[in-house]
Amino acid sequence: MNQPSPETLLDVRGLACPLPVLRAHRSLRGLPAGSRLRVLATDRASVADFQAFCRETGHALVAFSEDGETLSFVIRRKLDTAVSSTVTE
Repeated sequence: MNQPSPETLLDVRGLACPLPVLRAHRSLRGLPAGSRLRVLATDRASVADFQAFCRETGHALVAFSEDGETLSFVIRRKLDTAVSSTVTE
């Protein structure tokens, strides 16, 4: 029976750009590869910021939703560079 992987929750509602992405980046560094981070934000600029952040860092933006003023992003942490380079060799 497959259970969904647990998510870490980061609530950055009320913070403005660039703080939501900077806090998410810090949180992701402390998580194991493949882990999911759910970020709750209210800054509309976060939509473009998280898209660019994931594109540039290799993390995957796997879900985005809105509930009123709250934006929810689910980011899956990329595999560590050392792990991915040994897999491809």
